[in-house]
Amino acid sequence: MSKIPYYTEINDFLASIPWPGRTNDPDFYCLRLKKLEPGHPVYRPPFKRSFYFLALLINTGKVEVSHGEQTVSDPDSYLVFHSPNLVYSFSHNNSLEGYVMYFKPACFSFFKPDFHKTFKLFDVLHTSLFSFDHATFDLLTPHFEAVFTAYERSGGDRHMEARAKLLGLLYYLEDFAAENKKETGLPTTQQGLLQKYIQLVNSHYIDKRTVQEYAGLLSVTSNYLSQSVKQASGRNAHAYISDRLASEAGSLLRYTDLEITQIAYQLNFSDPANFGKFFKKQTGVSPSEFRKGKK
Repeated sequence: MSKIPYYTEINDFLASIPWPGRTNDPDFYCLRLKKLEPGHPVYRPPFKRSFYFLALLINTGKVEVSHGEQTVSDPDSYLVFHSPNLVYSFSHNNSLEGYVMYFKPACFSFFKPDFHKTFKLFDVLHTSLFSFDHATFDLLTPHFEAVFTAYERSGGDRHMEARAKLLGLLYYLEDFAAENKKETGLPTTQQGLLQKYIQLVNSHYIDKRTVQEYAGLLSVTSNYLSQSVKQASGRNAHAYISDRLASEAGSLLRYTDLEITQIAYQLNFSDPANFGKFFKKQTGVSPSEFRKGKK
């Protein structure tokens, strides 16, 4: 069975994406994301990282941005927070620009916060994504620019000033997110549970295929979870798992040259035949027919 790639070093991950930058600091890297040449959409199949990811991005063209299950069509700007050890995939066209940071907890050895209690935006169970307008991007930009300016100015391999400014940025973003939640209002109990369920499916769909497994992660019964999802969305809870798998399968078929057998095993199906039956049930066409149509 193919294993999901797992990156423990920042440079190893950087070597796998279409941007040329590398870092001399094993615990911290800042990347200014610039548009790629036309005709080069970016897609990464499922993978895991052992370090944190934070990005503030702005869209300079029509684009559908997908980070796992969360898809935003033609966003002006958005923030992404991603914790270590989650299953993750992303796709977008070449129209994104902005700030991207990768860092390990050792980056803050001078402070040693209890990271997931201090910075709740880095959830251990799912990716956090916030989309917003250009004015909000302009509000946040100086805070990111302060980190990047310090990072680029240091020229060394420790970037202590930039690390301290990154810590300040994280505290600022926690307050920013809290204010954002106040403005949008609180979800109902069922809506809140649905949101958590979808986020968990996004992070664990490769190895967790039953509603009961997700109910355990959410500390509720499977019946309660199923009923809540149905009330909040009108959909069957298991449909979210199937849709997420079918979506990732479609991306692998469309954007990679992997054999269908390889895709089946990468998505943790017992054999290619079961994958073919699942995919046709979800989409109405076989994997090979889907790939031929998208070519």
